[in-house]
Amino acid sequence: MEFGIFIQGYVPRSRSLADPLAEHHALMEEMDYVVQADRAGFKYAWLTEHHFLEEYSHLSANDVAIGYLTHATSRIHLGSGIFNPLAKVNHPVKVAERVAMLDHLSGNRFEFGTGRGAGSHEILGFMPELTDMDGTKEIWEETVGEFPKMWLQDEYQGFQGKHWSLPPRKVLPKPFGPAHPAMWYAAGSPSSYEMAARKGLGVLGFSVQKVSDMEWVVESYKNAIRDAEPIGAFVNDNVMVTSTAICAETGREARRIAVHGGLNYLQSLLFRYHDTFPRIEGIPVWPELIPEYTEELIDLLIDEELLICGDPDEVLAQCKRWESAGADQLVFGLPIGIPPEATAATIRLIGENVIPKIDTDPVHRTTRFRQAARP
Repeated sequence: MEFGIFIQGYVPRSRSLADPLAEHHALMEEMDYVVQADRAGFKYAWLTEHHFLEEYSHLSANDVAIGYLTHATSRIHLGSGIFNPLAKVNHPVKVAERVAMLDHLSGNRFEFGTGRGAGSHEILGFMPELTDMDGTKEIWEETVGEFPKMWLQDEYQGFQGKHWSLPPRKVLPKPFGPAHPAMWYAAGSPSSYEMAARKGLGVLGFSVQKVSDMEWVVESYKNAIRDAEPIGAFVNDNVMVTSTAICAETGREARRIAVHGGLNYLQSLLFRYHDTFPRIEGIPVWPELIPEYTEELIDLLIDEELLICGDPDEVLAQCKRWESAGADQLVFGLPIGIPPEATAATIRLIGENVIPKIDTDPVHRTTRFRQAARP
């Protein structure tokens, strides 16, 4: 199992009230976390693309941030989690161009994740005429298979679809090669996992909450991908899942950090904006907040495998549960409500004490798939 982090430009109101430059400081801190993760041996960093989601995510131009990070890092793979290829959000040709350019700038370290947006607040900003959020599925499906053609055909044959079109054109630059960056899909339901597998896509499992949710979903993915008909040059047999992680020198210190990290506020914002995610029974409706976390609740979340938290030995054991459930990549959301030095300690301690005991392959999994791509 490989490891990563993801960043999203979280700027809670409490921080903005205390610091008039909070947005700038938060964004630059998160850039630095990726640099630290690179040095600590993490293999992946995923950057969100969100629009209009005040406080929850101010990282709207993740292509720009990834371009910056290609120069600031040396080994870590940088992924779009996601680029939104719906034509009214980002024209597909411009997405293809940006992916190829980032492939050059990063030296084959870019990972191409796509999806359909966070929820109605985001998508209706671009498509106010949409009456059913499931309508974005049709747009995504008619688009995603065109990207490898834009990259691999000398002159792209062109496209005439329901939602966008393009006459034959040379789409430039071409990827650095071989083939093109690994392709991923942000899936939220078991049927989406299977659909991604049939297309040969890796899955970005941002909606997976706990290990027990993972086990049967990954089984359906792994069964389906055996018969994949890849839309690209190779199959990206990969399931990535996410969890919040806090690691400190002692378990007591890690729990103290978690209690004071404002995790309830971030979770409340998640359910505010991600209205296409299943709503857990008892979750209050915004602006009512999930109650503040106590030490007892933190212990419960750890026991239920909804939070990775503790000293290095505890965190190692918790990560091994995800590995045994079949996760190919475990990505940590960092609790950005805590002091930067505590986040830096989490990155360093996991890099020193957890990653070397689980991920012993120096080569990225997606690099191996890409190198074996068909001509």
